[in-house]
Amino acid sequence: MTKPIREQAITDLYYSSLPKKICIADLGCSSGPNTLFVVSELIKTVSTICKKLGHDQSPEFQVYLNDLPGNDFNTIFRSWPRFHANLRNEMGSALGPCFFTGTSGSFYDRLFATESLHFVHSSYSLHFLSKVFDGIESNKQNIYMASTSPQSVVKTYYDQFQTYF
Repeated sequence: MTKPIREQAITDLYYSSLPKKICIADLGCSSGPNTLFVVSELIKTVSTICKKLGHDQSPEFQVYLNDLPGNDFNTIFRSWPRFHANLRNEMGSALGPCFFTGTSGSFYDRLFATESLHFVHSSYSLHFLSKVFDGIESNKQNIYMASTSPQSVVKTYYDQFQTYF
């Protein structure tokens, strides 16, 4: 459901500035088998764009994996060599350098320096909303905004976003 939105956002970001380095943060990354999935999709999208544009290589990727201090970052970093080899096999020489860092802490606090990130992703941000929205009960078994969501639910999400940000 969110893949097309992520792909469009990273595509727009890349075309708008053609950066030499892209800094991505995954907030609440966890440490399971899907930890690096979204990041790999973002990297592949940019690498594919670069190939289409005739660039020899994609930009560098600096990826910040964030979770609470109790997260098992060691498991993530032990999986890195295999993850990188698979990505390199799939993308070939078009893949630019990739650097991964673990950033421990709550995303309710400041985690990164000003203007240090290009793209921030969180799969589980809805789990951390401060309250259930008024009017959300008409969303017919969806826990997110979906194509079947009534306009009143879309407005509710928009209003809540305005309240938070």
